[in-house]
Amino acid sequence: MEFGELEEFKKDLKKLLKRFSTLSDDLEIVRKVLVVCPDERPPFSYRISGLGIHTCVIKIKKIACKSLKGRGADSGLRIVYAHFEEEERIVFIELYFKGDKENEDRERIIRNFE
Repeated sequence: MEFGELEEFKKDLKKLLKRFSTLSDDLEIVRKVLVVCPDERPPFSYRISGLGIHTCVIKIKKIACKSLKGRGADSGLRIVYAHFEEEERIVFIELYFKGDKENEDRERIIRNFE
């Protein structure tokens, strides 16, 4: 599985690393899981519908973060990614903390994958 990141995702990560120092390690674990099972897996992740695009976009809503001890997978961190099954490729679109914003940036998704 090949992984890519939007520039906006890199900015999200850089900003959140200041608050959650283990986030890089936590993302490596997410990558390992996605290699084995890149599709949505309710209740941990689900496909975002209603975007009007053909690309499969999935939001992971259960991510364990070591910086948020005691919260396990209910850390409040969210990752949005595009899964290109035929190309065996995943592109990370957005990373955010639910306490900072409620939902994914649908405009960002559509702008990059229309």
